[in-house]
Amino acid sequence: MDIEIVAEDLFFPEGPVWMLDGSIILVETGAGRITRVLPDGSKKVVAECGGGPNGIAVGPDGWLYVCNNGGMVVTKENGLFMTTGEPIPGYTHGWIDRIHPDTGETQRLYEELDGRYLSAPNDIVFDYEGNIWFSDLGKHVGQASMNGGIYFARPDGSLLVRAVDGPHVNGIGISPDGKTIYGAMSFESILAAFDIVGPGQLEPQMGLVSGRAVAQFGPRQLLDSLAVSANGHVCVATVLNGAGIGSADPETGKITNYPFPDILTTNICFGGDDMRDAWVTLSTTGRLAKVRWPTPGLKLAHYA
Repeated sequence: MDIEIVAEDLFFPEGPVWMLDGSIILVETGAGRITRVLPDGSKKVVAECGGGPNGIAVGPDGWLYVCNNGGMVVTKENGLFMTTGEPIPGYTHGWIDRIHPDTGETQRLYEELDGRYLSAPNDIVFDYEGNIWFSDLGKHVGQASMNGGIYFARPDGSLLVRAVDGPHVNGIGISPDGKTIYGAMSFESILAAFDIVGPGQLEPQMGLVSGRAVAQFGPRQLLDSLAVSANGHVCVATVLNGAGIGSADPETGKITNYPFPDILTTNICFGGDDMRDAWVTLSTTGRLAKVRWPTPGLKLAHYA
């Protein structure tokens, strides 16, 4: 697989989304901003949103819906960006923003539910009815741990539902038939599937068990964000041991690993005329890579 570097000098990039004009919009988590990378590799700031922007999805209205983890410490050591996920000084909570991709106008959509703040919203996807599903990775503050989970929301700010409470979910995606939510359990190295049983409702939970484990990744192969292929395989960014993208077949559990040159390979998105162009964020080196993927990615709902 030939890897082309299309942009550099990004401050811990994550959350790439392909736009119909050929550009990629992503977050620079360490800088608290949203950036557009044009086809020629030049960069343009979309919005200075603060905190720690993490994941982006384009809504049916064309606006960007952005998960913000509330801010995490990113340091530069020996020329590499590194983070442990430690919250920045003054951290209070995470939130969801709605941002116009051209003007940068920013609207705060959600930050709490039933008196409990969001901890660290991480990744986000729209279903085919125009609703939002997003993950919350949770946060470790001192010796305390704040719960994560999976949330359902309306894009107009009128409804937020905690569909799964407890697990620290990183990447999130939806199956091609729209019936299943996939969640990457980072520290367990498990890809889990949650069957959708109603608006904002996922399969019943049994105690501490959440979802169905459909793929088990290798030891210390921690999981980050993800995208789904048109054939239903789930392409999960893997960090530290075996860094790259692991394409998991949720029917068989088989995983095909594609290595990338960064120990924090954090996310992937698909686009292009045939949906076989893939953009991958390489966070410690601050780069955006482009490759030709073996199979087409799933065309997301707002491109239909």
